[in-house]
Amino acid sequence: MTSVKSVGVIGAGQMGSGIAHVFAQAGYDVVLHDISDEQIANAMSSIEKNLTRQAVKGVIDQGADSAALTRIKTTNLLDGIGQCDLVIEAASESQAIKKEIFAALKGVLKTGAILASNTSSISITGLAAATEHPDHFIGIHFMNPAPVMKLVEVIRGIATSKETFETTKDVIASLGKIMAVSEDFPAFIVNRVLMPMINEAIYTLYEGVGSVEGIDTGMKLGANHPMGPLELADFIGLDICLAIMQVLYEGLADSKYRPCPLLVKYVEAGWLGRKTGRGFYDYSGDIPVPTR
Repeated sequence: MTSVKSVGVIGAGQMGSGIAHVFAQAGYDVVLHDISDEQIANAMSSIEKNLTRQAVKGVIDQGADSAALTRIKTTNLLDGIGQCDLVIEAASESQAIKKEIFAALKGVLKTGAILASNTSSISITGLAAATEHPDHFIGIHFMNPAPVMKLVEVIRGIATSKETFETTKDVIASLGKIMAVSEDFPAFIVNRVLMPMINEAIYTLYEGVGSVEGIDTGMKLGANHPMGPLELADFIGLDICLAIMQVLYEGLADSKYRPCPLLVKYVEAGWLGRKTGRGFYDYSGDIPVPTR
């Protein structure tokens, strides 16, 4: 298997841009792909801003920000990532979309390349079945925001080879991240624990047990969480929270994972959290204001 020197990232959204940032900062050549030129431009602007902030704060050396930025190339064609040693898909949390991307990659990637998904909940074994080489496929789930969070979940599918896993392990270590290995079960480790907590917080709001402010204050001051569960849900994106809860509910067939109807309603309304300016909080002003 090829040693990893270049990395392709499919999807220039919040996660994809953060992953590109992490790899470029660690010295890898990166190709960032998206079908939208506008999304690519927004991603590069965000990466530049975040790298500059790190340099100003002394998190990285002066000049390391501009050096990292020069290591990132962009493309709106899948062929543009064909020669990368490792390709990480960071598209929407939809099995159908991901499988469509993997089908389009057949015949594009070079021999020996590793293909990974940044999925936060979907079966790695199931996704691997849509690829050309399931033995070269693995789950590499970065936490959000990727440049800040130390943990990376690594998930082997039933067909993932030992060589693919060992190479991935070395890559994660080279980024200065900490790896947690999860078995290939719905939502893996972090979201298996986190999302039911968030869903229960939404039920607590839905049933009138507490207000948005009361629930978040209670968990921040009563459980020492850095963010309240509803604030965190807005940060993650309510559509992503719902998608993960649906994977848990369908994959484990247990009623305790049933998505709260209020979460469903917010997503139906397009109130997805910070990215849309409204979720459990309204972000239109200087200070977020609860919407219930």
